[in-house]
Amino acid sequence: MSSSSLPSRASLVTRVFLPFAAGYYLSYLMRTVNAVISPDLTRELGLGAADLGLLTSTYFFAFALAQIPVGIALDRYGPRRVEALLLLLTGLGAALFALGDSLPVLAGARGLIGFGVSACLMAGLKGFTLWFPRERLASMTGYVMSSGALGAVTASAPLEAALPFIGWRGAFWVVAVLAVLVAVTIFFAMPERDDGHEKGDLQQALRGVGEVLSAVPFRGFAAQSAFFTGGFMALQGLWAVPWLMEVNGYSRALAADHLLWLNVGMLAGQLSIGAWAIPLAARGVPPLRLMQIGLFASMVVEALIIAQVGPSLVLWCLLGVVSATGAQMYGVLAGYFPLRLAGRVTTCINLVAFVGAFGVQWGLGGLVDGLRGGGMSASAALVVAFVLLLAAQALSFIPLSRAGRLQPVA
Repeated sequence: MSSSSLPSRASLVTRVFLPFAAGYYLSYLMRTVNAVISPDLTRELGLGAADLGLLTSTYFFAFALAQIPVGIALDRYGPRRVEALLLLLTGLGAALFALGDSLPVLAGARGLIGFGVSACLMAGLKGFTLWFPRERLASMTGYVMSSGALGAVTASAPLEAALPFIGWRGAFWVVAVLAVLVAVTIFFAMPERDDGHEKGDLQQALRGVGEVLSAVPFRGFAAQSAFFTGGFMALQGLWAVPWLMEVNGYSRALAADHLLWLNVGMLAGQLSIGAWAIPLAARGVPPLRLMQIGLFASMVVEALIIAQVGPSLVLWCLLGVVSATGAQMYGVLAGYFPLRLAGRVTTCINLVAFVGAFGVQWGLGGLVDGLRGGGMSASAALVVAFVLLLAAQALSFIPLSRAGRLQPVA
């Protein structure tokens, strides 16, 4: 495509950035929505903690299963086609969830939603690499991730305030309509650029996936992705509200306020990173160091939350701020690999994060049920579960702390 036929910057923002930002907004909204509606699901369907954890985590399981094929499809067919098709599946899943009246139906619908939104971030990143100058990619990434944080904010206090009027089923009907609208917008509004698509065969693409999974740098970041990124998603998407209600003794409205400020903190953290990442790197704090500092700080904040030391609203907001540094793993890890593998690197590490979120979310529910069955109170069982998650994060921080010694993959 000649430079004279390239869309203007304003056109690119309207036709590329905003539709993908809307998709990622819906993705994160769906990721965290069950945290607020969990009391309604428990009451209406008679779910236990393990059932609730399974229902919510099917999103992460389906999302994780989709990552490798999505990465290959994005390289072969482009983000416009892939993202539009998958968002139609999101709309279908949301409609089925709104109609569901049993655990199997709801779990299947939530899994379909997870599969449908599995490309929202990666398709956006792929689209940005095709249409925006390389020097703008860091800021574009920060802004699109901020749209996800805005989705998480919407799924907290605003959703809780709307539930008495539309109910949890009505909320999912709204999402179904929005998903279809965004899919149509992406397909018809986004410009096409075929020169960004990989033409290699499937065997070659899978061989690249194997190179990524077997590399030492990938293994060095895998545990961090599972227990920090995945663990944060498990808390944000479900277990923060039960903790605040059972351990702190708050009402659902007050717990939703805390979730709102957790997500506001994440939004502030991501915007701050977007604004300060380059100046910090110039002062000797590159993205890897920033991530190490932020995730260590997140363990400190989690310990204070568990010990109930300090104002809870401030602590949960601060947890969102420092946990935002975990998103640096996509760019940091990709820097250890050749550019030809960049797409598969990000989808593979995303796979680990969502497998971790699935395991942590469901595992915490099973542990809580088991401890309560043994006579422990719900609040005490949640404390034990949170302490074990913190211990897993501490162990995963060891290889992360040594990541600066890793050598790039040839």
